[in-house]
Amino acid sequence: MIPTPIGRPARPVARPPNVVGVVVIGRNEGPRLSDSLRSVAGRGGAIVYVDSGSSDDSVARAEQAGAQVVVLAADRPFTAARGRNAGADWLQTHLVGLEFIQFLDGDCLLDPAWIDAALQTMAEAPDAAVVCGRRRERFPDASWYNRLCDIEWDTPIGIVPTCGGDALMRLSAFQDVGGFATELIAGEEPDLCHRLRRAGWTIHRIDHDMSRHDAAMMHFAQWWQRNRRSGYAMAEGLSRRGRDDPRLIRRVASNILWSLPFAWPFWPILWLMILRKHGGLYATFVTLGKLPHCQGQIDFWRQPPAQRRPLIEYK
Repeated sequence: MIPTPIGRPARPVARPPNVVGVVVIGRNEGPRLSDSLRSVAGRGGAIVYVDSGSSDDSVARAEQAGAQVVVLAADRPFTAARGRNAGADWLQTHLVGLEFIQFLDGDCLLDPAWIDAALQTMAEAPDAAVVCGRRRERFPDASWYNRLCDIEWDTPIGIVPTCGGDALMRLSAFQDVGGFATELIAGEEPDLCHRLRRAGWTIHRIDHDMSRHDAAMMHFAQWWQRNRRSGYAMAEGLSRRGRDDPRLIRRVASNILWSLPFAWPFWPILWLMILRKHGGLYATFVTLGKLPHCQGQIDFWRQPPAQRRPLIEYK
């Protein structure tokens, strides 16, 4: 398969009107949600917005945009995975002929040519369960933290282990593994992709713009909280996948080892190793990020199982 380069329009894909449905999830996204819904207008047979306990006017904005709205009940913890599953359930019930679902976070804008590019890859690779592309930050120069996100989104091209929250998924594959694990507060995409790979499906990252994300991180505390959530997700992922995911084992062990006081004098070595590939800003915050990652892991391990469902937000 030859990936579609950034900047070259994808070949238009003829398809029945209901073959693709769009799920947008959000919580207190405000104007970002309106922008997000406008970006997907006309991109699928139906657009469903799933709200996770917003206290702002998100539901009203979605209704005004013409999206179908699902409001999650507060009887269970809110998670992105629960929202995406609820949206997928709505589409499967109401959209005859559905074959693919485009998932999009409510703080993201979908690239106009993305779905055609992703469908082209789906047609060329029948075993492809997920196709994702380049996610970019809308305002990378607004803060160091936004810039870090933009670097983070620049992932390798080809058949990959996992995807992010924005992705086109084949419905039959999604059904094959039972969708997202709704109890996960983060890391639900690696968990889903792990199960898809075990079932014989593949995950594809193509060289095409997919979405623009608004991290809206202006403060160090937000950056710390986001990394703490990531560490929590790593520990929870390790408890679920164990030896089946050696890469995750290495990441969890690395966070622990580099966070121990005896390792701090050797941080310059780690910094220099990362600097060669990604530059000084990224190297600095990846090195420092070992601490909140380790904190998140400890948060997971020290809590009784019945309490392991907090909603960790950074915005």
